[in-house]
Amino acid sequence: MSARGAAPWAVAAALALAVVSSRPMATSVPAGSGGPWFDEVAGQAGLRFVHDNGATGQYYMPEMMGSGVAVFDYDNDGDLDVFLVQSRPLEPVGDRPRAGDRPRRGHRLFRNDGVVGGIPRFTDVTDRVGVGGETVGMGVAVGDVDGDGWLDLYVTAFGSNVLYRNRGDGTFADVTREAGVDDPRWSTSAAFLDYDRDGDLDLFVVNYVAFTAAGNKQCTDNSGARDYCPPRSYAPVPARLFRNEGGLRFTDVTTVSGVASAYGAGLGVAVGDLDGDGWLDVYVANDAMPNQLWINRHGVTFENRGLLSGTALNATGRPEGSMGIALGDADDDGDEDLFVTNIVGETHALYLNDGRGNFDDARGRAGLAGPTAGMTGFGTNWFDYDHDGRLDLFLTSGAVNILESQRGQPMPYYQRSQLFHNDGRGTFHEVSAEAGPVFERLGIGRGAAFGDLDNDGDIDIVVTNNGGPAWLLLNQAIRPSAGATTTPPDRHWIELALRAPSGNRFGIGARVGVERDGQPTIWRRARTDGSYLTANDARVHVGLGAQPSISRVVVEWPDGQAESFTGVTLDRLITLTRGTGVAAPRPGA
Repeated sequence: MSARGAAPWAVAAALALAVVSSRPMATSVPAGSGGPWFDEVAGQAGLRFVHDNGATGQYYMPEMMGSGVAVFDYDNDGDLDVFLVQSRPLEPVGDRPRAGDRPRRGHRLFRNDGVVGGIPRFTDVTDRVGVGGETVGMGVAVGDVDGDGWLDLYVTAFGSNVLYRNRGDGTFADVTREAGVDDPRWSTSAAFLDYDRDGDLDLFVVNYVAFTAAGNKQCTDNSGARDYCPPRSYAPVPARLFRNEGGLRFTDVTTVSGVASAYGAGLGVAVGDLDGDGWLDVYVANDAMPNQLWINRHGVTFENRGLLSGTALNATGRPEGSMGIALGDADDDGDEDLFVTNIVGETHALYLNDGRGNFDDARGRAGLAGPTAGMTGFGTNWFDYDHDGRLDLFLTSGAVNILESQRGQPMPYYQRSQLFHNDGRGTFHEVSAEAGPVFERLGIGRGAAFGDLDNDGDIDIVVTNNGGPAWLLLNQAIRPSAGATTTPPDRHWIELALRAPSGNRFGIGARVGVERDGQPTIWRRARTDGSYLTANDARVHVGLGAQPSISRVVVEWPDGQAESFTGVTLDRLITLTRGTGVAAPRPGA
């Protein structure tokens, strides 16, 4: 049956449940003990979710772009729950299936009920919680917008977005209208940040293009076959910036802040201090258009320095099909670097920061160009999967246009995920072959959210597939050897949960430094943004390798004030509460 047949959504759902193998090239980079480094356990964990992309054979662009996922602790019980964004058909079309002809599906929230037999167990609590809206859903952002100590959800869509306020009693309320944060256009990724350092979280919303179902264009590939249109077929639109005024009220400051001065087909967003001045900046990945680096001018305006920074275009001066973003200190020099996924036929970009917001495209010499040239990457992040103290890289992929090798299949867009190991010498080696069978499985990968879902000290991943099932990749890279009861002695770690007595209660945007005797400080940031359409755990994870102790932890809070904490114990989750440490000068000031 063709994707343009009577019920392509049913075919896609059936195919998505099948496992298709494609063996990646093996490498010789060692990691943990025997067995797969990552086990795919979504079914065993009760995380049963299949994305409905709403396809009706009309090749509406929003069908191919979703969807997102969030890992966050909605009930404050100490473990990570999972929110998955659902979609639906845009509209009835001729004799194609109507929305009522296919199962009703909305967004889903799965509560983490703890670990049984080494696997976290989830219960679908959507109906009792009140977040199961039925939209053409895209992405999700997580943050405590009203400072009450409970994490809230912002869900983007093709159409109106929704802000769900966490009531703290196990339920959520739709407060979009009273908060003033809707955007009826096609929104994709979003991020919470305290850009003006007033103590509460503001909201940055990325928009894609001015597509409408009524204005749907018919596009074809080089062979003349009908396919999804490229982004340049439609006009780009600006992002939106909403300033938090307190009292669950926001003001649209898009124009006065300068964010409206540059348009783009926005897909990914990440927040960090990219020029090292202590104010949070915003990087936006634009599809086939110049990327934007919004430098924060002390909480008043933003200046787009994408071109001047070297992060807007590739080395030949051309924009790339940018989607997902990983932001972190990839080369251990104390600043934040950028990894941006691109479309098949291009290569994914690694931009190394000089600490002042000037970037060098290092994808070739870092070993990331060749292995990514055949991929259309989406969800991605830096994370230390093996606790050696260096940031490794994960990305999930899925095409948006017909792959020649799959031509004639109902959904000819399947690709695999990839894992790259950081060797500490500036090079990343693909280790997908060693990492487990899930890296042989094909899907139409989109979102990837990162967090320690089983609270065992390492980072797990939830992956979404367009028109297919969600995957839970449980990290087993540092599992104990046979007969052992603890992790290997050269695989120490620490997870840090930040807490503040008011305002931005979870310290989102804070910079954390772990100081080690005789070794460079490891710098990480408490963040929920990044990747693609997704929200990550705000807890800070640091691998320490064979380091048996640390001297102190320094936290630079989002308002620029810093304090240090000593006596921090390794190999466990530690909560650092603002005001209980010792005041310290701002690092680098």
